[in-house]
Amino acid sequence: MTDSKEASEKVVRDFLGSWQGRDLDTICGAFAENAVYHNVPVKPIEGMAGIRGIFKAFLDAFTYAELKIITLAAEPGLVLAERIDYFTMNDGRKIVLPVTGVFVVKNGKITRFSDYFDLADFERQSGLKL
Repeated sequence: MTDSKEASEKVVRDFLGSWQGRDLDTICGAFAENAVYHNVPVKPIEGMAGIRGIFKAFLDAFTYAELKIITLAAEPGLVLAERIDYFTMNDGRKIVLPVTGVFVVKNGKITRFSDYFDLADFERQSGLKL
């Protein structure tokens, strides 16, 4: 089954929007069990357990997250989303990070999610090491 352009776009928009609700099950629900999450240039995370672990770590570190879409292009099974990610750390520091995400969608689930951003900028703003 090939996902339509509209269905692929909805999966990604719903996933990105779900971060504001901060519910780990909802956020992770967008992914296939064998999905790959890759914060380029760090090592990819393969499988739901690893993805769930990193997303939980993000939620534990931030009191607020908004992944705001600037530009989105979709094809059946493929979505590119240019974003500005806004985070508020537990200590009140604010992070503003330009990001471009590439999403592969199959059967209504994200199977690959690659985020491209300035790693040094994220680590400087957040104090976290990815």
